[in-house]
Amino acid sequence: MDERERARIRAAIDAAEGGGEAPQLTDEQIRALLCSSRTIAIVGASPKPDRPSHGVLRSLQARGWQILPVNPASGALAEGVAGLPCYPTLASAAASLPTGQRIDLVDVFRRPDDCVDVTREAIAVGAGAIWLQLGIINPDAAALAAEAGIPFVQDRCTAIEVQRLGVRGPEI
Repeated sequence: MDERERARIRAAIDAAEGGGEAPQLTDEQIRALLCSSRTIAIVGASPKPDRPSHGVLRSLQARGWQILPVNPASGALAEGVAGLPCYPTLASAAASLPTGQRIDLVDVFRRPDDCVDVTREAIAVGAGAIWLQLGIINPDAAALAAEAGIPFVQDRCTAIEVQRLGVRGPEI
């Protein structure tokens, strides 16, 4: 997806705001979201070191976030991702947490068409926020998050935003 297409899609989303779409978060809101998150589930986490999801996972982990890789592929489940156990679903990742803890942020590396189902599952497990990675946009997922009152970010990279906003890690 080139910059022109991304701008066109963002403009369409902006035009639709007020009609159930999740509003775009400001830099301060994104900073607060990242700082207040402790546990991040990465849906579509790849065990392959050359994949973007793997690099983002490593970057976030190095800054102190607890990472829960989610990938139903048998290889990821058997071997884990970046030395971490991998879960087939958000529900199983959430169930692995101690009582009283939750997934604070669901970071999604999936095709746009998959994002509505991921958003539904994130809502069902009580996730604190949903984040679609750079190049991933889904207005229907945004609308679901807005209806559920869950902060929603799309078409941005968590690792890039952490760097850009000077976030050192979770502040919890």
